[in-house]
Amino acid sequence: MPTYAIRFVRFTGRLSSALAAVVTLAVVFLALIVLTDGAGAGLVAWLTTLGIGAVLAMWWGRRRTWPARLVPFLPVIVAAALTAAVCVPTVPTSRRYPPSLPFVAAQHWSLATGSRVAVYHYPPANSGPRHPVPFVYLNGGPVRGISVLDHRFLQLLARQGYDVYTYEQAGGGRSDLLPMGQYSISRSVRDLGAFVDRLGKGKVDILGFSSGGVVLTRALADPRVAARLHRAIIAEPGPMDGPTAHIAGHKGRKSARGLAPAMPGPRSTHVPRYAVAFGFMRLGLLAPDTGLIGQAEGDNAFTAAALGGDTASAYCARDAHRIPAEDNAHNFSFSPAASLRIQQTVKDSPSIASRLRRSRTPAMLMIAECSSQVRQWATAVLARDPAVRRTQYMPGVGHHMWNGLDDNNGRAVAVITAFLQDEPAPLPNSPTRADIPAFLRDHE
Repeated sequence: MPTYAIRFVRFTGRLSSALAAVVTLAVVFLALIVLTDGAGAGLVAWLTTLGIGAVLAMWWGRRRTWPARLVPFLPVIVAAALTAAVCVPTVPTSRRYPPSLPFVAAQHWSLATGSRVAVYHYPPANSGPRHPVPFVYLNGGPVRGISVLDHRFLQLLARQGYDVYTYEQAGGGRSDLLPMGQYSISRSVRDLGAFVDRLGKGKVDILGFSSGGVVLTRALADPRVAARLHRAIIAEPGPMDGPTAHIAGHKGRKSARGLAPAMPGPRSTHVPRYAVAFGFMRLGLLAPDTGLIGQAEGDNAFTAAALGGDTASAYCARDAHRIPAEDNAHNFSFSPAASLRIQQTVKDSPSIASRLRRSRTPAMLMIAECSSQVRQWATAVLARDPAVRRTQYMPGVGHHMWNGLDDNNGRAVAVITAFLQDEPAPLPNSPTRADIPAFLRDHE
């Protein structure tokens, strides 16, 4: 074999060994991140990995001459440089709240539960009849700021004569953070009751969307909170309790997930620190209160683009190439850790079915044709809550039913106002309780 070929083979072998060493050290570092739960912003894992690498490098180079002893340290240095990026924050570590919106002022209310939440009020904006019962909106998230798209929808309801209030749940948007251990679905329900008490206008009509629908469903099963509610609209709910959360079922008709263009803007999940933190939290390898990143830093880092296909899944496949901008970069706010924490408390909660069967608050269920939610999450509410008076299956829309496309906002308003005013439903009452088996069997 020619000399140059021998040299090339040796070089390739040494390069492969060096790359294998770098990868091995990186894997050791990630394993230690999990084992230490990211202690010290990841520095504990980083220093331990560096120490292990240095000891091994000294052992491999013990029989070499002095200059050659440094060679085994090169993979250690490379691995240390690569993994150090996971330990260095690239955004402020104290909470950076969104700036004020130009069209509505955020008030801050301190609730009896200890939560301090951002509140938005849209008074009736028409010259016609005004509805005497205040209207409250609970957004999805679970811990997410209210999008500009939702604000526009609430303004539309105010123009129908409704006195509209909404608040960002604790930790979301402009609301104050809670200690991570205090986030729970039961706390969210107590906050709702405390908010209605703080409003001080008697019973309220309430619309709960997505995870907000979960809070509302559980509020209907709690007599103390349900006593404050006049009428309830549950739109596209998530699972209401642990048994429901573990149901494996089908979803609605095809959504735009995988079809829509990628969301524009920077992705926090492309930054090593946040890719590791958010990815491991989602996989359950890191706790929501991990020492790798604090709650405030995670909130500051998370971007709308990092939601990826989750946004597209809220729209029908036919709308894949015309999904509206739901929010702007300055107003967007999402707390991944607090959201995961609340979702876990739902999964860990016992069944509320027996309590929900005693509900007497008139309720309506809204289901989207192209829903990204498991159908049994909605039908479980319909089956268990005897006070659900009507179900409105919304054709041509995905999970985010009021999305500004075509006449979708107007149709949602018509369905909501008809129920609140006890008028005939604009759509058939479907599915009914008796229709649930056929609805699920036919994969509607």
